[in-house]
Amino acid sequence: MIINKTMIASTFLLATTFILTGCENEAEVKNEKTRGAELAQKYIILDGHIDVPYRLEKNWQDVSKATSDGDFDYPRAKAGGLNAPFMSIYIPAVLQLTGGSKELADKLIDGVETIVANAPDKFAVATSVKDVQQHFAQGLISLPMGMENGSPIEGKLENLTHFYHRGVRYITLSHSKANHISDSSYDPLRPARGLTDFGKALVAEMNNIGMMIDVSHISDDSFYQVMELSKAPVIASHSSARHFTPEFERNMSDEMLMKLANNGGVIQINFGSTFISKKSRAHKDTYKAELAKFLTANTLTKASPEAKQFEQDYLQSTPFPYASLDDVLDHFDHVIQLIGIEHVGIGSDYDGVGDSLPTGLKDVASYPNLIDGLLERGYSEADISKILSGNVLRVWSEVEHYAAAH
Repeated sequence: MIINKTMIASTFLLATTFILTGCENEAEVKNEKTRGAELAQKYIILDGHIDVPYRLEKNWQDVSKATSDGDFDYPRAKAGGLNAPFMSIYIPAVLQLTGGSKELADKLIDGVETIVANAPDKFAVATSVKDVQQHFAQGLISLPMGMENGSPIEGKLENLTHFYHRGVRYITLSHSKANHISDSSYDPLRPARGLTDFGKALVAEMNNIGMMIDVSHISDDSFYQVMELSKAPVIASHSSARHFTPEFERNMSDEMLMKLANNGGVIQINFGSTFISKKSRAHKDTYKAELAKFLTANTLTKASPEAKQFEQDYLQSTPFPYASLDDVLDHFDHVIQLIGIEHVGIGSDYDGVGDSLPTGLKDVASYPNLIDGLLERGYSEADISKILSGNVLRVWSEVEHYAAAH
């Protein structure tokens, strides 16, 4: 490129203008970019669903220190401002057939208690809103617990009491298959056409005991039946808006969101790309179909080395389209515009969605990015404090108060 005197003069003028008038603007931009980190430390951040216990069941690590894998550990949580991650007591649906659901649930709860016992200066089990608030004041990370899949209840209300006393404060009624409580959004078989008779009794008893009801994973019919039965607000601990993924029943439709708002409940947005992006969803569905063809044609199972090689080759030739931070923010916008700022929170599904997290939200150090994005979209500090924890703490408090009165 040829540089002439005019270009030099123009460059000097631009530089001088920036020095004289731009420094303050630069400082303002810098402050705005770091404000997310400031607010992350100022307010309680509650994440409704993080799959640390099951991750550690497969490969125990000391999460009070930095870990080389996974999405959660203490240093990253502190950096991101995370104060109250609900530890998911995840129970695979296969145990509904083989047995062992209750035993695994107790074992995973033991694991959470071990995390706390090994680092009491960093973590504390939280069983109430008051606990979360006190731990925040003390600089501790609260570890409340939610059970993902109600199969450990085993059709006995006394098991609900057992898990309440062990610290579980919400139950996702079913997971990937229908169980003795509820049909599942993932399961084409809908034997109960919603909730079973026991499931209906369980909803009432969860209200009475002070256990939040989680409507993530359940079928649409089950959801509407919960809405009719529950006397207290409910949560969707890790779901997103079906508006963006119309063929994905696991997410919540606009009609469901409006029912949730009428109930006083909260949807906590799942960060997984296949929950957020239609392109990511389509890629996963196409891959699954192609894998099924390959396995059938070669008489193989998913556990075979050939299946793993097929996955590697497929992703190399057809890279996975990750969702972006903006895609996630679109879900927040949609829910808020539809039902209001009081009915949305965070349910990342960290350590539960594998390598499908969006750019900008790859682990628990990333909450400031989410906050910066909300600020850029015009949300106030008061709005953001509700999203970070205020809304879910309000539901949890109302559930506690309902139980105390009954």
